[in-house]
Amino acid sequence: MAEAHRMVSSAWRRQGHYARATDVAVTAAQQLTADRTTDVTERLSVQGNLYATAAYTAAKQGDRHTAYALIAEAEATAGQLGQDALLRGTVFGPSQVLLHQVSISHLLGDAGQAIEHARRIDPAALPTTERQARYWIDVARAFDQWGKPDRCYRALLAAEQAALQEVRRSSVRTMAANLMRHDRTLPGVRAFAHRVGALT
Repeated sequence: MAEAHRMVSSAWRRQGHYARATDVAVTAAQQLTADRTTDVTERLSVQGNLYATAAYTAAKQGDRHTAYALIAEAEATAGQLGQDALLRGTVFGPSQVLLHQVSISHLLGDAGQAIEHARRIDPAALPTTERQARYWIDVARAFDQWGKPDRCYRALLAAEQAALQEVRRSSVRTMAANLMRHDRTLPGVRAFAHRVGALT
């Protein structure tokens, strides 16, 4: 049931209905509190994911207060788990909260805060190469937002090394195209832009 709520929430978010998407996820997370039939680790994992998803959605809407309140709920839930848990193909725990905090801070325009959160994560310890690459892409976005092209570029190269398919995203192509303005100071950036499809 909670997974269905999360999918509904994601669908509303993709359509731009951020408030409704946030409400669906939060309601599902709160309903789980009274659930005594589900294993406690699984319940906390699903609950934490719902709060983290809702926080990200609120940040997409620019609702700073709600985003930070909900990520605090996710962080408290992760604290009860104590470690990252992989259940039914879904990962949740302290590192996942930090990953969401990086994204949320970036969305709210807090690039410096995003990097502070990112520094607390060991990307090599993330469970999949896809998540490692997404970590580096989020770091690149924050450095791009902060006006640090050299660090943005290094993060994108790390993402490419982690999972080549992840750097074919439109957001990476946009950053790569912007980095072309620094062609003379960023060796290899033109070749990178070509590899990710930013140059046609």
